[in-house]
Parts: sequence; C-alpha cells; structure tokens
Amino acid sequence: MIETVVFDIGSTLVREDRYWGAWADWLGVPRHTLSALVGAVVARGRDDGDAIRLVRPGVDIEAERRAREAAGRGEWLDETDLYPDVRSALGALRESGLRIVLAGNQSLRAGELLRGLELPVDAVATSSQWGVVKPDPEFFRRVLELGGAAPRRTVYVGDYPALDIRPAKAAGLRAAHIRRGPWGCLWADTADAAMADWRIDSLDQLVEIVAGPPV
Repeated sequence: MIETVVFDIGSTLVREDRYWGAWADWLGVPRHTLSALVGAVVARGRDDGDAIRLVRPGVDIEAERRAREAAGRGEWLDETDLYPDVRSALGALRESGLRIVLAGNQSLRAGELLRGLELPVDAVATSSQWGVVKPDPEFFRRVLELGGAAPRRTVYVGDYPALDIRPAKAAGLRAAHIRRGPWGCLWADTADAAMADWRIDSLDQLVEIVAGPPV
C-alpha cells in the first residue's frame, strides 16, 4: 500500500518553457538556440547548465542568477507553467489519503513560488534548500524523511530516469517514470527508465494506479 507520493518538479509538474526562455532573453540569444543547446548537452549526459556556458563561456551562473533577480527579471512561476493535469491529480491523490510531497533539483526561489501556488500538497522542498542534488543518495534520504513513510510505501515520480528513477530505486523507493518533457521522451527507452515500477504518460494514469486498489 502506497502512503506517500513524492514528485519531481521540472518537466514532471512544471513546464520549463518560461525558465529557458527567460535565460535566452537574458543572454541575448534566440530562444530556439538555447533550447537546442540544452537538448544537445543533456543528450550527451552533461548538466543542462552547460548550455548557458556554451553561449557565454566562463559565465558564473549563480552570479547571473543574482543579477537577473536584481534587475527584476528573476525566476517566476504561475498557474500557466503547470501541466494541465497537475492540480486535479494532486488533489485526487491527497483526497485519497496519501501524503503528497514535491521535491526536485530547484532553487530556493522556485520553492517559494511553488508554495505560493497553494497546490494541494503537504510539503515542498528543493535541492537548494537541502544543499544536495539528485541523484545523490542523501537527496532521497531527505525525501523519505519528509515523506514520513517506509521506502516501499513511497513512490517517487519523475521524468529523468538517471536522476529520478535509478536513484529512487537504489534507495528502496518505488518509482513512476512519466514520459513527458524533453528528458522523459529522450530517455524513455533506457535501462534506467525500465527500472520504474510504473511508466505513465500523464498524472491521471498515476491517480488510477496509486489511489486505486492496493498494489
């Protein structure tokens, strides 16, 4: 019986169009250029921040992030950034008695913005808040601590198999791979994705699986 469902954030709950579009505008390059570079570096197994470094070699990304905030062009999220099934699916899962947690590789600011959306969840945490990023095992230890359930009674939902599915399974959690967003589609046929207990295309499917009869 599942007691806690923990969700990755970027490309699982939140579309990243605005995030990368804002970076492209700040760097003064076409949005398509940066988007293509993000895809290229991730396809090679590199950090997506390397796309920014390709556009501006030697850049200090954290310094640029602070400069954007100071200029009033910092990170932002609103209802339009959520995938259409997010609010209803989270609500349905929570109404079924499950504890719902959001935890992903995001900034402190992203965490604040998510809390401001007042989603039907019990807790929100980010890697910047914890000082540890996926796929570090410590991240998933924190996930279990925040979720309050045993590993086998906790499911982690994410789009990026190498960062979400493999480390979640290594920590003893159950896992659901959602095939959406660029990484969810790009890595859908990998061995890491195949480790998932469930493979879904929408959060509505997750509701049917997790909030349905005992598994």
